[in-house]
Amino acid sequence: MPFFIVFIFNIFRMNFIIKLFISSIVVFSLSFFLPGVHVTSIVAALWVAIVLGLLNTFLKPVLVFLTIPVTLFTLGLFLLVINAMIVLICDYFIPEFQVDGFFTALMFSVLLSLSQSILNKIFVSEK
Repeated sequence: MPFFIVFIFNIFRMNFIIKLFISSIVVFSLSFFLPGVHVTSIVAALWVAIVLGLLNTFLKPVLVFLTIPVTLFTLGLFLLVINAMIVLICDYFIPEFQVDGFFTALMFSVLLSLSQSILNKIFVSEK
């Protein structure tokens, strides 16, 4: 039984590392394609991936809960605004990461979500 638990933990840890690596590569790549997003290095992109993960884990559920009426009224489109706000908050915390405006942050969050979804389906195991 303990071997099985260690095996599951190692798979979980490896999936987390792969997801973090995918996120940082996508953030770094998007900085080349979107004109208003600036990332100075791959290390900064790794920090952006970590901070975005933390903000999505702890802050986003609170924001979603507080904005349920607006989200229902807009049929869920306000969640895109919440994602853009989280990107702008990440921009505030990391000096090596700069987003020029709200619409750039909105486009960045949409492209980041789509890219992560596709790449996680390809590279991350579901076990």
